[in-house]
Amino acid sequence: ARLQQLPVVSQQTVWACGTSTAASLPCMFSHLGKSGFESRKNNYENLLDVLKRAGFDVLWMDNQSGCKGVCDRIPSYSTASLKNPLYCQDGECLDNVMLEELPAQLQRLQGKGTDRPTVVVLHQMGSHGPAYYKRSTPDLKAFKPECETNALSSCPQENVVNVYDNSIRYTDHFLAQTIDWLKTQQSQFETGMFYMSDHGESLGELGVYLHGMPYAMAPDNQKHVPMIAWLGT
Repeated sequence: ARLQQLPVVSQQTVWACGTSTAASLPCMFSHLGKSGFESRKNNYENLLDVLKRAGFDVLWMDNQSGCKGVCDRIPSYSTASLKNPLYCQDGECLDNVMLEELPAQLQRLQGKGTDRPTVVVLHQMGSHGPAYYKRSTPDLKAFKPECETNALSSCPQENVVNVYDNSIRYTDHFLAQTIDWLKTQQSQFETGMFYMSDHGESLGELGVYLHGMPYAMAPDNQKHVPMIAWLGT
């Protein structure tokens, strides 16, 4: 794993705001916390709105199912229509396509010669099921055999775990590549990376798959998430 070779900080006791992207993303960018967000009587500006008003350049890049309202008032870019043969097939793209597109999108956002602080959100496909087998490249498929179907319950659980673990290896690769890119920007910016998943996945434990169960009933697999930071050193 490449991240093990880098000076990252990994927090082990982090819990998602929700068990689905729609529930979790808006909460993650709110100042209210899970209970406050769920019981709010009014909507508020989110973190990205505040950063934009504070003079930051802010960009949301999406390789998943949209920002669920979080990026409604900032520049955003979706990979949905890309046909990049290296990263995209069957209407989906591997997450590294965002790094390929990032320089051009930043140039469009910033113009020439800007020194404004910049925050970019890369919304990954990550390990989103059920098509885990599409979430990694052949060179990173260390765990075999894989479950190579969306019908996860038709596969032995070991194969489901294998294919999921391979998708985690791809995210490890993607995050390390992101850090590599950030290092190339250090002559102009002080760079850093903050990563957190919006929810986890059930892999057949007690017959449960995927995510999205009511929070009070959901197993920890759907709520216990990784959080990793690289602070530019």
